[in-house]
Amino acid sequence: MSRVYNFSAGPAVLPEEVLKEAAEEMLDYNGSGMSVMEMSHRSKVFDEIIQTAEADLRDLLKIPDNYKVLFLQGGASQQFAMIPMNLMKNRVADYIVTGQWAKKAWQEAQKYGTANKIASSEDKTFSYIPDCSDLPISPDADYVYICENNTIYGTKYKTLPNTKGKILVSDVSSCFLSEPMDIEKYGIVYGGVQKNVGPAGLVIAIIREDLITEDVLPGTPTMLTYKTHADANSLYNTPNCYGIYICGKVFKWLKKQGGLEAMKERNEKKAKVLYDYLDSSKLFKGTVEPASRSLMNVPFVTGDKELDAKFVKEAEAAGLVNLKGHRTVGGMRASIYNAMPIEGVEALVEFMKKFEKENA
Repeated sequence: MSRVYNFSAGPAVLPEEVLKEAAEEMLDYNGSGMSVMEMSHRSKVFDEIIQTAEADLRDLLKIPDNYKVLFLQGGASQQFAMIPMNLMKNRVADYIVTGQWAKKAWQEAQKYGTANKIASSEDKTFSYIPDCSDLPISPDADYVYICENNTIYGTKYKTLPNTKGKILVSDVSSCFLSEPMDIEKYGIVYGGVQKNVGPAGLVIAIIREDLITEDVLPGTPTMLTYKTHADANSLYNTPNCYGIYICGKVFKWLKKQGGLEAMKERNEKKAKVLYDYLDSSKLFKGTVEPASRSLMNVPFVTGDKELDAKFVKEAEAAGLVNLKGHRTVGGMRASIYNAMPIEGVEALVEFMKKFEKENA
């Protein structure tokens, strides 16, 4: 069986080179006589794995020294609670709701205090990013929260919101490491790695040190306190060792590709191939306002549910898999993360052209 082009939104495609390397090391990592899956997280060998991974990530994102990098579990969804538990000192926070995950984060925050929805794009099925240049920021808000790239709806912030001096917290799960970022503009940046960086089961949080304190909401579990993990260098309990190991390999691969500037250029080129075709097609159309289009997730429809289903089925038979859109929006979605080669996108467009001819 040859490899397919996997357009899944996550868990998603990983660089083939990384998978081959991991396969070679499966039984014996670096002469240790063990797989990384079997070794102690307290061992010297694993310590080197996690430290190298962190150093490479810091290098890729140019993370300033006053930010901690934490390798956590519970996925991005657990951060929906951890953020208010650790940051809601005044019990007030502002949320910009641009999709399902931002909405879930906003709903979760309501358990801990007042979570204000200060902007939203729900009126048009989250097909755009609202203007965030002059928002009604609450004077006593502890932070402003965004989901920077909306996996389901295929939108991405091109300009960060004007938070009027408030801490910005951003979920970057589906655009993490796809382009350079200015970490200093954020208080917390976090992302589940299973979309663009590694296997499922790990979330990476980058947190400004002054936000990591013992002053958390009463009743916050030890495991949900950032300080617990920061003080123990992500080794308070057994972390997702294998996930960290694979992410470390992906960081090396990204550096080898030329870093995040090179990835951005490559991702723009890939996305253009698909968007240009969608803009010219008579059968398929993109669902996102052009100014808000994501480079990572591209939703599209034919306008006919039965035709959509036929397309997904035939595409799969042609080795183009996981193109079915999220159940909340239907249609199709191509996730074209870092590890998706441009050949995959070109193959998809060729198939779409053929399908359009046959079903016009």
